[in-house]
Amino acid sequence: MAITSSAKKAIRSSARKHVFNLRRKDALRDTTKSLAKALAAKDVSGAEKLLPAAYKAIDKAKKRGVIKGNTADRKKARLAAAIKRARA
Repeated sequence: MAITSSAKKAIRSSARKHVFNLRRKDALRDTTKSLAKALAAKDVSGAEKLLPAAYKAIDKAKKRGVIKGNTADRKKARLAAAIKRARA
């Protein structure tokens, strides 16, 4: 348990940031899952419309440090490749 006031403040700050990070991670997961579901249903045009939203969620998570840069780039590349495969 925190004793000093600065440690107590750090706990409050960490809890607040944790909520925002979870929100970003949920948005990231939700958008990528909806895109994957569209691809599974052979709805390529629907998946292409969802791609910018997925990119936005990935970039926001990257910007805030929820995921690392290379992870974000890999996720974006895999989504684009999945759409390209589905189109072919």
